Order: sequence, then C-alpha cells, then structure tokens
Amino acid sequence: MLFPIVLAGGSGSRLWPLSRQLHPKQFLPLLGKSSMLQATIVRLKGLETAPPTIICNNEHRFLAAEQLRAAGVNDAKVLLEPVGRNTAPAIALAALALVKGNPNAVLLVLAADHVIDDEAAFRAAVENAARYAAQGKLVTFGIKPDMAHTGYGYIRAGKTLGPGACELDEFVEKPSKETAQSYLTEGNYTWNSGMFLFRADRYLEELKQWRPDILEACTQAMANPVPDLTFIRINEEAFRACPSESVDYAVMEKTGAGVVIEMDAGWSDIGSWSALWEKLDKDANGNACNGDVMLHNASNSLVRADHRLVALVGVENLIVVETKDAIMVAHKDHVEDVKVLVASIESDRRHEHINHREVYRPWGMFDSIDNGHRYQVKRITVNPGAKLSVQKHHHRAEHWIVVSGTAMVTNGEKQYLVTENQSTYIPIGEIHSLENPGVIPLELIEVQSGSYLGEDDIVRLQDQYGRA
Repeated sequence: MLFPIVLAGGSGSRLWPLSRQLHPKQFLPLLGKSSMLQATIVRLKGLETAPPTIICNNEHRFLAAEQLRAAGVNDAKVLLEPVGRNTAPAIALAALALVKGNPNAVLLVLAADHVIDDEAAFRAAVENAARYAAQGKLVTFGIKPDMAHTGYGYIRAGKTLGPGACELDEFVEKPSKETAQSYLTEGNYTWNSGMFLFRADRYLEELKQWRPDILEACTQAMANPVPDLTFIRINEEAFRACPSESVDYAVMEKTGAGVVIEMDAGWSDIGSWSALWEKLDKDANGNACNGDVMLHNASNSLVRADHRLVALVGVENLIVVETKDAIMVAHKDHVEDVKVLVASIESDRRHEHINHREVYRPWGMFDSIDNGHRYQVKRITVNPGAKLSVQKHHHRAEHWIVVSGTAMVTNGEKQYLVTENQSTYIPIGEIHSLENPGVIPLELIEVQSGSYLGEDDIVRLQDQYGRA
C-alpha cells in the first residue's frame, strides 16, 4: 500500500494575476472544472493507497479542506506548515507522522500543481517504482523529454536496472538552449518532475546522514502535534528554526540509493502562462480562449476573460489575463518575468499579489465591490449552515442588506431573522455575528463605514473554525 503525500504549498506567482498568495495555482481549475489539487487526488484512483496526507500553508487550510470535501475525499489528513521551508522538511514532517505506526510505509510524494494527461502511464510508472522502493531505494520520476526545454531541471540516468529504471547518476540545473539540445540528443536525460517514491524510514535515514539539522528541527516540530478540527498543527517555533532546502539538494543528489523511473505521461508543472497555453485546446489559429473573448487577425495567444469582454486585433504570441481587479498582458517569450512584476507589486505595498477581490473564508466568501474614503462595500455569501465568528470592530459600523436567503443576526443582546430586502445595522463596538440557518446560500450586501476598514479590525470572541 502506498501513502500519498501531496505537497500543496507555494504561491504560483508566475501565473499572476490568476494565482495569488491566498489563492495559488494548486487551488485553481486551470484545465477543466477540477482544481489542480483535486485532479492530483483523483489521479490516484486505480492505485492501492491509504488516505492521502496534504501538506499546505496554514493560510490555505480551509480552502484545501473545502476542495477535498467537494472532491468526495473525507479521510485525508491535512498537515499545516506555519511557514514554508521547501520540500525536504515538508516530506520529513509526513514521514515522521507515518513512520511510528507504519515503519515501512512507502511514501508517494506528489506536487499538487502538476498536470498529467495519461493517468494510466502515471500509475504504471508508480507501480514500477514501488518495487525499487520496497528494496530501500529512493526513487524519483524522470519525465521523458519531447523538446529541449530550458525551464526544467534534468536528471542524468546511469546503469540500467530494469525496464524504465536506471540508477540516478546526477541532477542538472536548468540548462541553456544548446545544452538542453545536447541532453535531448544523448537520450539519457529526463526532466526532473519533483515526484518521489520511497519508504518513510529510508528517507529519514538518509536525511539523518546528509542533513541531520533538518531532521532534528522537524522531529522537534512533530514532537506533540495538535489536532485542530480536521487539521494537524505542529510546533511553530521549532519549524521556523528549520533550514529551507529542497529534497533534491538535501538527499537525492547525495544518496547512493537513488533510482530514476522514466515516465512518459504528458506531464507538465504549468510553471508559466506559456506552459498552460501548450496544454490548452486551441483554435485553428493557435489561440486558447476562455470567457468572453473576440479575436480578429490574432494568433498563437492565450486569452482569459473572467468578467468582461476582451478583444484582440492584429496581434500574436500574447498572454492576456483579465480578472476583476487586474489585467496582465505579456509576450509569450517573456512570461518568466511575471514573477518580477509580482515582486514590484509587493514592494509597492499593493495588495493585488495577495488576494483577489473575491476572498474565500471557511463560511463562504466575500467580494469587495467598492471602496473609498471611510466606506467599503462587500457582497457576502454565507454557505448553508455556516456562521461567521462572534466578533466586534473598534473602528467601523456595518449595514447588512439581505439580497437572497435568510440571515440569523446576533446584535448585542438581541437575536433576530433578516430576510430578503430587509436590512440591519451593527454599531461600532457592538458584539455581533451572522449565520445562515437556511438550505440555500445567503447573499447580502455589507456597507462598512468608519475611520479604519482593514480586515485586522476584527476582534473574534468565538469561532467554530478555531480562529478566535
């Protein structure tokens, strides 16, 4: 039996403005209706696996939990990282969590943001790798290259061990175009997929040999894990002290027990907008469009319009992405520089790199429709049976107008129902809460007014989601 470990951290800044810090690419439906996390879980069907362990950032916990619930996965463990420390520590946390009860547990380490077209080939490669992992080998999956790609790291294969399996000879950094072409010609190089298969005890043994500092920090962090609803929390102070390192550098480049299994399964890490364009269906002129798009004499472009008409005339090789609060236009040859743009947004102390206008919460979501001096307007959706925290604000008052559904309002000592086309007022400093007692989503307009309207002006007194 395999124990899937799904690494769902990362911000996906190269896919801005669609991917944001609080809603990164692994939680987005980039290809089809399912998010990339959901597709990763569904891909496991057909393999003999235990319930998956999802490792994600604390800020993404409710988003991950909701997407797992929507995918029908109710037995997953969600292990929360208080801070990101790269893949070697993340895998160590999972290995430590599993090794006590399952010392020979075989970990199938997957990224939550990969695309695999041929799932049967993926499963066949995993089954091939499991034989070597059972022998104590540390297996990585090398993707059979179909072009001289300069955006991926490479793996050089050594002695052949069996069909599709070789000794792991060397990891190679992202090459120049000429070097990548030579790798393709030689034929013994594969792309580094970032997927792994090994026994938990063997990984910890290797980590102890090569990076005992990482193992020690992770051991301390996992000494007394704390259950929180459906999540598992670790010691934040201990984990913050852990060095940040990839599993490639920490273990796989140093071990003498490495094996590379070749996988030819239509893999991509969707690491840029041009990589996504390559995976999308296109029209006769090479355009991949989503949303309300009009084209005239345009070719080889990706156009995504989420909320309004986007029209292109007489252009080619463009990436155009429209969201409610940002529009990004880039040449396909320069999409790697999107991360530079995101860094500039952050340095200018803007917020468009953090979240969308639509912000998801464990109870539903809100859309910041408008804001100005001393006021802000939000459209709020509360899921059936959900409840916002019991809270108060020091600097703002709120008006709530119900658009559809029924709201149960706690306003100081009073509790009452507010239905469609009715409204209520919450004064500054008043303890209040909002609940949807119905079976349909509750939609309301919230008008905030006051001297300060930031999200940090929320004093939570009680919260069923553990945020108080």
